[in-house]
Amino acid sequence: MNKKLDQFFKINERGSNVRTEVLAGLTTFFAMAYIVVTNPNQVVGFMHFDPLLGNAFAPIWNAVYVASILVAVVGTLLYAFYAKLPFAQACGMGLNSFFFVSFIVPNMVNPMNGYREGLTVILLSGIIFLILSITGARTYIAKALPDCLKKAIPAGIGLFIAFIGFKNVDIIQENMYTFVQFFDFHGAVAGKEFFEAWKAIAPVVLALLGLFVIGVLDKKKVKGSVIITIGLVTVLYYLTTWTLPEFDFGKIGQSFKDFGKYGLFGFAKGFTVFSGGASAIINALVLIVTFCLVDMFDTIGTLYGTASQANMLDANGDPVEIEKSMASDSIATVTGAVFGTSTCTTFVESAAGVAAGGRTGLASLVTAICFAVCLFLTPLAAIVPACATAPALIYVGVLMLKNFAKVDLSDITAAIPAFLALIMMPLTYSISNGIAIGAISYVIITALTGKYTKKDIVVTAIAVLFTLRFFLVTM
Repeated sequence: MNKKLDQFFKINERGSNVRTEVLAGLTTFFAMAYIVVTNPNQVVGFMHFDPLLGNAFAPIWNAVYVASILVAVVGTLLYAFYAKLPFAQACGMGLNSFFFVSFIVPNMVNPMNGYREGLTVILLSGIIFLILSITGARTYIAKALPDCLKKAIPAGIGLFIAFIGFKNVDIIQENMYTFVQFFDFHGAVAGKEFFEAWKAIAPVVLALLGLFVIGVLDKKKVKGSVIITIGLVTVLYYLTTWTLPEFDFGKIGQSFKDFGKYGLFGFAKGFTVFSGGASAIINALVLIVTFCLVDMFDTIGTLYGTASQANMLDANGDPVEIEKSMASDSIATVTGAVFGTSTCTTFVESAAGVAAGGRTGLASLVTAICFAVCLFLTPLAAIVPACATAPALIYVGVLMLKNFAKVDLSDITAAIPAFLALIMMPLTYSISNGIAIGAISYVIITALTGKYTKKDIVVTAIAVLFTLRFFLVTM
């Protein structure tokens, strides 16, 4: 069996083994398992919790819950068997919130109508993705990015991933005066007895402890340091807080019913998005283009970041099998629209599995199997607390930041765009925004300094499109 797996996935050829790939697949799943519940929450904006509105939004939540898992399985299997890379797919964070703002909020009286119109837009944007992938246009665009951005993107994604890890356990909190702040230990424990105070600070303490443990294990060259730490922190969390995840298995049947009734092929009733005259048509087209741009560059950025971390770049600094990766992403987006959920994209948390040693599609197969199990264990994501996966995300950020050292900082025409791409990803909470601002600055600076060349036409088109998006669409 191992021999057949090795031949199909080229495990030995890529310097890995079956055990490492399995652990990497599990690591990726636990790092991104939050999406199982988070995506339907974001699509309906938590409206299903409102006692006055819940009945209208609950069917959408149920349909999106099942659709989210199914598209994660399909998208990740495409990476496993077609691209044969250790990456996973799921519904993109940010894009699901944009879906809510664009389609659910304007249709609060009839949210089902807005939901279906959104699916139609996602389907059409996915078809455009697919055409661009088949023709090779997406690959051409990715490879045409300036070298300074190619090197800065992985580092920016590293900061972005680390920021997600910090935010997930409140190590970084909101502050009305300074925007963000370090966790307020004093406020968390003030006036509380010991056990209550510990429960308030446990996620932060355990997450930081987990990061230190990963660092020590990695320094000692212990295999599976990431997954070991996830398991250790999970056990410590439940033992020290006496907290257990809650499961409501009664929701499983209703979720499947609502998926079949409202989600599956729900886009067929959403072409009303084009009705209402010229303004409605223009608005729909702008939304389609926006979803195209964001998904395209989220995927491109993620591929460059994770492939760089896995040492899976070709001689030109581009990800191996990039054409198949682009195709897998676009097919998953179309599939997601058919199932009834927002845009599916390559997940940046795949880098956690890569950091654990994943190098082949076998890791993706394991991740896909884990997602499939979630269909029948609602919600499996609750088993592993955020404080257990946060250290893995922060650790990945540390590893990926080294890519910025490859940028030629002595050349200011490269340094400024690279820096903006690096810093804007975490600050705007968007990979595509980082790429966009980096591209815009690169075009302006090279044009004004006489460094602009014919090969910069593609990045100029990218800059123009994103500039229009910034002015025409609120995100």
